[in-house]
Amino acid sequence: MKRKFTFFIIILALFLGLAGYWYSQKNIYSREILKLEISGPREAGLAEEIEYRVTYKNNGDVRLDEPKLIFEFPSYSILEEGKSLRQEIGTEELGEAIYPGEEKTLRFKARLLGKEGEAKEAKAWLNYRPKNLNAWYESATTFTTVIKEVPLSFAFDLPTKIEPEKEIKFRLNYFSNIDFPLSDLRVKVNYPAGFEFKKATPKPLEEKEWEIGLLNKAEGGRIEISGLLRGEIKEEKIFRAELGTWQEGEFVLLKEVYKGVEIMEPHLYITQLINGSPKYVANPGDTLHYEIFFKNLSKSPLNNLSLVVELEGEAFDFETIKTPDGEHKAGDNSIIFDWKQNPDLQFLDVQEEKKVRFWIDLKDEMEIKDENPMVKNYVFLSQAKEEFETKINSKLEVTQKGYFEDEVFGNSGPIPPEVGRITTYTIIWQAKNYYNQVKNVKVKATLPQGVGLTAKIFPEEESKNFTFDSQSREIVWDLGDLEKGRGVLNPSPNIAFQVGLTPTLDQKGKPAILIKEARISGEDQWTEQILETTSPEIDTTLPDDDTVSEEMGIVQ
Repeated sequence: MKRKFTFFIIILALFLGLAGYWYSQKNIYSREILKLEISGPREAGLAEEIEYRVTYKNNGDVRLDEPKLIFEFPSYSILEEGKSLRQEIGTEELGEAIYPGEEKTLRFKARLLGKEGEAKEAKAWLNYRPKNLNAWYESATTFTTVIKEVPLSFAFDLPTKIEPEKEIKFRLNYFSNIDFPLSDLRVKVNYPAGFEFKKATPKPLEEKEWEIGLLNKAEGGRIEISGLLRGEIKEEKIFRAELGTWQEGEFVLLKEVYKGVEIMEPHLYITQLINGSPKYVANPGDTLHYEIFFKNLSKSPLNNLSLVVELEGEAFDFETIKTPDGEHKAGDNSIIFDWKQNPDLQFLDVQEEKKVRFWIDLKDEMEIKDENPMVKNYVFLSQAKEEFETKINSKLEVTQKGYFEDEVFGNSGPIPPEVGRITTYTIIWQAKNYYNQVKNVKVKATLPQGVGLTAKIFPEEESKNFTFDSQSREIVWDLGDLEKGRGVLNPSPNIAFQVGLTPTLDQKGKPAILIKEARISGEDQWTEQILETTSPEIDTTLPDDDTVSEEMGIVQ
């Protein structure tokens, strides 16, 4: 009896084992009856539009119910508006079932982001339930596209050798040749040890990061960075920069560049003064007197040197160049100082310093274009090169005019003015700002004795910015901030106010002063200078009022 029971157990185990094997083989076969694949380009350019085709086919003889397809784009893909990186497609598009022999293709478009040579993987899953079974099955596949080309130019403009402890300026240039606009672009720079950041144009978000924003095809730009580089002679320093875009809160690298520089032993030290100052800030119309000093820092004398100065800037009036030491050709922006004509360049002993000089004027009127105007000059001597920048102040102006006949207030009283009788006049101020942002702008003037305000101001809203101190008799008009071109490219800020004159006996027989000179001042945000200009005082002859002759301004 015991043997029969044992035999029965063995037969049952074999049966269950064969059933399990048959069932697992059936499952494997069931998963394979649905063919799922992704097709598309194996290579693509950065932000080039590509199309993925997801194809599935039921190769079996069993209906597959309740299908659901999940397609996942490669990370950081640019998609059509409203699309997400993970697309779920259910029975509304796929149908209630996939029938035997049925084949269908779905298409998904995207633009890939990443650096050159980066592999971007798309994924797809199809879930379904075979007819008459409760179990769910899943088929999965992937497809890889490599970013072959990144049509972005991104490069350092940086010398290969730099003198230590010397302020250097280098540039990062970028340009897009991509048919699709790139948005939310950023540039990051990693400086080598020993580099001290000074300034940059445009201003960074931090010392190492710049926001570029949108970049269309055939557009580009430049970042200029200045700083000090310290290190040992012959030491190599590596500058690194990244160009990328922010996607889903993460920085996606598109382009990366490196540039190595070597710290070299200095041979020449070059510096300059303009009008006696090492940091001169110029005004439109200035005459600039350049003195360029050069010193031999090497261990041996230098012979037969040539020094070249190149001038750059639309504010220069190149026709005014004067130099007793060099040569300049009309229409050229460079000055050459040659040892054959200049004895100071024939021999330069160790630690000896000499100089060359020239003069040039700045234009009094410049085209109002970009903010922050400057002029530059480059000095080339042997293997040494220096670049100098000279900032230019904005031009701030005020005009002060006086009228008896006007359409603002309508004045009254005798003309010519008479002793002991009041005559009213209208004073008009207009302000102009040309080239830079200027803050805290004020116009001030003083009323003489015998002249007072009538409290009439136009426009009325300017009355809140208009004050008068009865003791000092000073009027102040507070304009606040003036953007560049205000009053030149668009209407001038202006104010009109009425004054009353009661002449005294000692003023009889001559004109009486209505208001003393007007002075405008403000803080130039580019040059960090205080700007001031004036407009002449006005008397009762009223040179701006055509209805009043000079004789009509004499007090009677």
